[in-house]
Amino acid sequence: MAVLAFGCCAGYVGRNVASIFCGGGRNETLNVTFSYPFRLNQVLLVETNGTLCNHTVPQTHLVQDVSSSAEFFVAVGVLAFLYCLLALLAYVGYMHIYRDSDLCPIADFLMTVFFAFFWMVSSSAWARGLQLVKEATGTEAVRAILPLCHELGVTCEVTDYASMRSLNISVVVGYLNMMVWAGNAWFAYKETRWSTQKASSQPGGRAQAPAPI
Repeated sequence: MAVLAFGCCAGYVGRNVASIFCGGGRNETLNVTFSYPFRLNQVLLVETNGTLCNHTVPQTHLVQDVSSSAEFFVAVGVLAFLYCLLALLAYVGYMHIYRDSDLCPIADFLMTVFFAFFWMVSSSAWARGLQLVKEATGTEAVRAILPLCHELGVTCEVTDYASMRSLNISVVVGYLNMMVWAGNAWFAYKETRWSTQKASSQPGGRAQAPAPI
């Protein structure tokens, strides 16, 4: 699930097509290609100084930079995947050491809680970042960036939107990862001495001494 989360985000490449209707049946098109880590302020809307609808338009970039939230989300996913491999190795090859140690179960429980928390934080940050990506590549953003779109008789509109299905999936799977790790924290807790000490202190939890003969 961690691979699915960061793979859907880190491997994304999208392209929007903005159409500029100049009037009189004439129109211009602008292709905008954006990808991970979504530094949109470095993505060119108008590549070079040129003429659109008989107006000179300077080199123009999109707005917004959501690379911090995207990279944070991917980093949590990669680290979670690596920890899963490490934990699997410990469970399969060194379970006898794991059960005989007090430190290993506690460290495992704390790491599980740590990842559950950071899946929640990173997924929330990336969900907000994705919303900003959608806004920054939409029609209203293009109209705000290009003064040409406010000229009389000129209409600007994004006519072909890139599919962001994989990015939506990454957000959903991020929250699913949070729930999986939070649920797994309970099982990790049951392996710690905190749980065993609590169980032994309960009535009936401590073995009774044999009655004297």
